[in-house]
Amino acid sequence: MARTALRKYQRLEAAGLWRADPEAQRIDVIVSVGEATLTITDTRERVKAHWSLAAMARANPGTLPAIYHPDGDPGETLELSADEAEMIAAIETLRTAIDRQRPHPGRLRFWGVLACLILVALLAWLWLPGAARDHALRVVPQVKRAEIGQALLTHVERVTGPPCRATGGTAALTALARRLSPGAGDARLLVVRSGVQDALRLPGGTVLIRADLVEDHDTADVVAGYVIAAHLRAEARDPLDRLLAEAGLWEVMRLLGTGRLSDAALAAYAETLLKTDPAPLPDAVLLEGFARLQVPATPYAYARDITGETVLGLIEADPFPRGTTPPPVLSDPDWLRLQGICGG
Repeated sequence: MARTALRKYQRLEAAGLWRADPEAQRIDVIVSVGEATLTITDTRERVKAHWSLAAMARANPGTLPAIYHPDGDPGETLELSADEAEMIAAIETLRTAIDRQRPHPGRLRFWGVLACLILVALLAWLWLPGAARDHALRVVPQVKRAEIGQALLTHVERVTGPPCRATGGTAALTALARRLSPGAGDARLLVVRSGVQDALRLPGGTVLIRADLVEDHDTADVVAGYVIAAHLRAEARDPLDRLLAEAGLWEVMRLLGTGRLSDAALAAYAETLLKTDPAPLPDAVLLEGFARLQVPATPYAYARDITGETVLGLIEADPFPRGTTPPPVLSDPDWLRLQGICGG
């Protein structure tokens, strides 16, 4: 663009007033546009100065008469009156065209800094929440997880109601918890009347069991199967990880800084948790869990689907098929006491 503009204005001339320095007298000159320069000659055609178009500055932008000087030397000036509007417009056009072609370190620096800030923000948005959550999962001790689980339970109970605690049933439930311990610390089992889809494990190890799993079945193997599935889901994904992912980065930082989560975050997660379907588990994972804890899979499978069609893999590969005798989940008296834990 600069070359095109130069060719357009190369034959343009104008009259002006020039002075070499602040102490010199202004003299009449003829100004012409040359190859990348402005040539200033006196009335006797003697060259007084050559100014580079790329190194010209205007002392009074937007004001007439226009006053120009070499960039960095405001003492030498060229004055063009309003009558020389065409030359003024030509000079401004050429200066603009040349300025567009030269590098702009400040502008480049601005865009560079902005790009870095965007990159940092993007990394923080994508990486920091997961990294902070992973760190929290590593450093939060079991006792703190149990505290978080208990705090969450108070919000869950607003939907499920308080756990059932009929005499005798609590001791039987403790025996069942001991029999089905996954080996990562003692798990606590609680039976609630409603609000839970089947069995739900909270951070810290507490498992909530829907009452009809103990009231509507003939053997403890069914409820045991649901408890095992809850433990296996916790092994697949830490319940505290699910809570922190739902709560967000600010709550993760609060936990790391204060050891607590806000009631608002716990209440919101309790509502989400009770509305979310249990994560499906592959048959192979379930069968490994049943084998490890020595519980038959078939009663659990038929409780999920009375026809057996959708759970055929669990039935056919049951580690304790009909005719085998794994250790009992509960004694008959304990099972009867557990069935009456909600006073039914």
